[in-house]
Amino acid sequence: MRYFTALIGAAWVVLATATGALAQVPPNPDNPNDVVADALTPPPYGEPINLETAKKVAAAAVAETQKRNWNAFCIAIVNPSGDLVYFERQDNCQYASVGVSQHKARTATRYRRPTLVFETLIGKGPYFAYLTTLDDVVASRGGNLLMVDGKIVGAIGVSGGSGAQDNVISLAGQASLK
Repeated sequence: MRYFTALIGAAWVVLATATGALAQVPPNPDNPNDVVADALTPPPYGEPINLETAKKVAAAAVAETQKRNWNAFCIAIVNPSGDLVYFERQDNCQYASVGVSQHKARTATRYRRPTLVFETLIGKGPYFAYLTTLDDVVASRGGNLLMVDGKIVGAIGVSGGSGAQDNVISLAGQASLK
């Protein structure tokens, strides 16, 4: 019994000292995520977008699709918490884009950045692979913030075309608030 107790005690000592050594990982100079920024100034949230303004944003996005003779988009407007305020689906839009457009808008407003940022960072290599593990992230362009007086009032998400087409329509809706 003493041998067993001594063995358990020795294993405990080894485990306790090894765990502390493993917890101290030095920063990797090649990993941009290991750099600690001096400041953190994300845009603040403002009053949630109302229905009238959301319809105005969507109308501007739809006008851009009509100008380009594109009829295949879903357009979602959400408030700062990511809840749907207004949605519009064009007749020729694929069914998957109903959810994707809302998800893009939700990602943009909850993370306070355009979805293009996630797409770009994931393309920069393995140090940004962690982004795919974050809740509710869509790393595909077409989700953009809606800002009034420097504050986030919501976001627009567009899906149905290529990423570049989605973004063009989304930016047209965003521009209607300026």
